[in-house]
Amino acid sequence: MKPITLRGKPLAGGALPAVCVPLVGRDAEALLAEVAAVAAEPPDLLEWRVDFFAALGDIAHVVDTAVRIRQAAGVPLLFTRRSQREGGQPIALNEPQVLELYRAVCMQGAADIVDVEMAADPDHIAAVREAARANGIALLLSFHDFDRTPPVAELLQRFRQAGQLGADIAKLAVMPRRRSDVLALLQATLQASEELPIPVAGMAMGALGAVSRLCGGEFGSALTFAVGRQASAPGQLPLADLRRGLSVLRGSRSGS
Repeated sequence: MKPITLRGKPLAGGALPAVCVPLVGRDAEALLAEVAAVAAEPPDLLEWRVDFFAALGDIAHVVDTAVRIRQAAGVPLLFTRRSQREGGQPIALNEPQVLELYRAVCMQGAADIVDVEMAADPDHIAAVREAARANGIALLLSFHDFDRTPPVAELLQRFRQAGQLGADIAKLAVMPRRRSDVLALLQATLQASEELPIPVAGMAMGALGAVSRLCGGEFGSALTFAVGRQASAPGQLPLADLRRGLSVLRGSRSGS
């Protein structure tokens, strides 16, 4: 079981899973309001879903906003542009412009982790990896399937692909259509956590997959996502509910 470690410190004190809350505000004020809404019981990590941001084309403004979020939150920041093909919002930037945005965020040290999809151009992945490592930022490579849950062998290959592409963290999110799909996701996550030298995160989406967001850490998932003000993917649980559920699980384990 491998926790996510940032600048020498494990998230959540090394407990699995660390809890991340997505931010989806359209402007800086809305984003900072989202941060304030979870300040009383902050998550272990915040994710800025920058594809929701109206001023995405203004690189200096994006970098400045990321810095403001980190300062206000006091917890690490995951910077994510999710593409439309994997459930993201439509944006006006082309892929070379997205690459320049990521480079700027890395060069300014405005995030602690950057998320790039495995389906991106391999040269773009390599460029972000180089910029991230040069600035002490972790690279998370992700895969999302909103239609189905691939077989275990295919899921495991996706985790391996992330490692082969130089990820520091590998993340998979898939849509279950039956209970056995949730088991497939958890099995692949467990196998990947035991096989790969990097932390992995696996989650099943939607109502059927919500259980994976709670118990995924028992199967090696280093990260789970909870709702702050607004969900960024189907099946995310409210932060307070997720915290309570994790506390029950961890208490049961320590008392066994």
